[in-house]
Amino acid sequence: MTDRPKTPLLDKVQAPADLKRFSDAELTQVAHELRAETISAVSETGGHLGAGLGVVELTVALHAVFDTPRDRLIWDVSHQSYPHKILTGRRDRIRTLRQKDGLSGFTKRSESPYDPFGAAHSSTSISAALGFAVARDLGGKTPEGIGDAIAVIGDGAMSAGMAFEAMNNAGHLGKRMIVILNDNEMSIAPPTGALSTYLSRLYAEAPFQDLKAAAKSAVSMLPGPFREGAKRAKDMLKGMAVGGTLFEELGFSYLGPIDGHDMSQLLPVLRTIRSRATGPVLLHVITKKGKGYSPAEGARDKGHATAKFDVITGKQKKTPSNAPSYTSVFAKGLLQAAEADDAVCAVTAAMPDGTGLNLFAERYPSRCFDVGIAEQHGVTFAAGLAAGGMKPFCAMYSTFLQRGYDQVVHDVAIQRLPVRFAIDRAGLVGADGATHAGSFDIAFLANLPGFTVMAAADEAELLHMVATAAAHDEGPIAFRFPRGEGAGVEMPERGQPVEIGKGRIVREGGRVALLSFGTRLSEVMKAAEALAAAGLAPTVADARFAKPLDRDLILTLARDHEALITVEEGAIGGFGSHVAQLLAEEGVFDRGLKYRSMVLPDIFIDQASPADMYAVAGMNAAQIEAKVLETLGVAKLGELRA
Repeated sequence: MTDRPKTPLLDKVQAPADLKRFSDAELTQVAHELRAETISAVSETGGHLGAGLGVVELTVALHAVFDTPRDRLIWDVSHQSYPHKILTGRRDRIRTLRQKDGLSGFTKRSESPYDPFGAAHSSTSISAALGFAVARDLGGKTPEGIGDAIAVIGDGAMSAGMAFEAMNNAGHLGKRMIVILNDNEMSIAPPTGALSTYLSRLYAEAPFQDLKAAAKSAVSMLPGPFREGAKRAKDMLKGMAVGGTLFEELGFSYLGPIDGHDMSQLLPVLRTIRSRATGPVLLHVITKKGKGYSPAEGARDKGHATAKFDVITGKQKKTPSNAPSYTSVFAKGLLQAAEADDAVCAVTAAMPDGTGLNLFAERYPSRCFDVGIAEQHGVTFAAGLAAGGMKPFCAMYSTFLQRGYDQVVHDVAIQRLPVRFAIDRAGLVGADGATHAGSFDIAFLANLPGFTVMAAADEAELLHMVATAAAHDEGPIAFRFPRGEGAGVEMPERGQPVEIGKGRIVREGGRVALLSFGTRLSEVMKAAEALAAAGLAPTVADARFAKPLDRDLILTLARDHEALITVEEGAIGGFGSHVAQLLAEEGVFDRGLKYRSMVLPDIFIDQASPADMYAVAGMNAAQIEAKVLETLGVAKLGELRA
């Protein structure tokens, strides 16, 4: 067990109201202790470290100045909320963070009244805060009442279109609300886009006229690099038309930048805003991701996400594996495709490392595009690339691709453009829980006309599917693969295209056929071995394609077996539903086939290990065995021999 830090002042904080008893100097000390406690806790659980460390002082200041939970504090993205959780009555559970039955790694309405809005995906906080502000003015009824609405949004999240849609609407409505732009010059990856270079012009409309001088003088108090950034911003804006900053043009009173680690700046500015704001206000604070912990400050991603680690050295405690990760296999396959064809290019949305495109960017920088946290734009940008004769791979996590679904339908599918979707983090992902699970992509892609949808059963199959996608020019194609290490199968040197719409038989058997789509194949094989040992050797097949279906394979399995069971790591409405539709159309059910479909249940599954989550879903080897027995009307394995 890691030695716990000494936190005499923090020990007196059971709820945010306790902070109001401290002097400003004591609040600074609380922040130091809160940072130490955050580092200690995350070292034991793993998690998103750097973002929380960057907002420690801001978290203390907000809770000390405002009256939460009546004042609604919304973190965006809420992986920066660990210090907030410690201050809001959850310190005794902070070392259950991201564990089964423990605290979520994000804000969660059902977890605490201090979490008024969940925000595990980015750029939603301003919309939600505006909703709270309007509900307040319309007399909305909640147990705590509604006071101020405060959105804390990172600079990366501010780059997304939804944030500006919300600001445009908020400026039009003119409601009192507060947006705090947490500018740490680093979201997950280094920032991209024009907005990342657009910092501050120090100006404030009435009723902040007498605060203008204080805001200007704050620049002189900034540390050297921050001061130089503010100077560059002012120089850049000299040639712009008179009329204030972009944020002011959207209807916000703008203040900043101020040092987000200096309580002597944070506290008076926040107090002034609270006492005097009449409309929408944007406060620009400059922070440092990973602040106060040198291993995080020195990391390329500023300690974005870590495994458990040693507090002294910062060294992460990762379990070694002999199998490559699925993400690295995708990266290898994409590099091979790019070597063979200079039309191959890649698009991601602020996740170059997470999707493996950092390796592609190093080799082919002119063909790799990080569009920032802007999945909608990323999908349509890829569509434009495809229409222009390129072969774009749009690499996104399954949970994030949801954000670009309209563009997938309208800009890609309807126009039959050959965009290749590499869908990482498919299925249940573990510690990030329901918000990041890749549960729905099979269903929402396979229902689109002309779409080809594949799932890799193992890392070798993934390499072949990358090659298949690279060679496919007849319309959009997607392939999905999970987080983590592969199955440890023998790897080919290069991927080879597979025939579109054709699956494979993995094991010959009789009476029951198990048709797997995706990496549950390993669990299906375990179940098949246990059943074979008891006298029932099922046929096992890997579908490979949810669309187009391998009609010949499926109808043959249905004809030659008493029962057919499909298994997939996706929600209702996916692969199994398409198989059922085919069987119904062909009249197979009229001939007495027993058909079952094993899918993710119609619930959101909370964080746990992937194995525990799949147990909740009913999709491990023992549960597949049980489904076979249930389908055959057999109570236990021993009855198979009878």
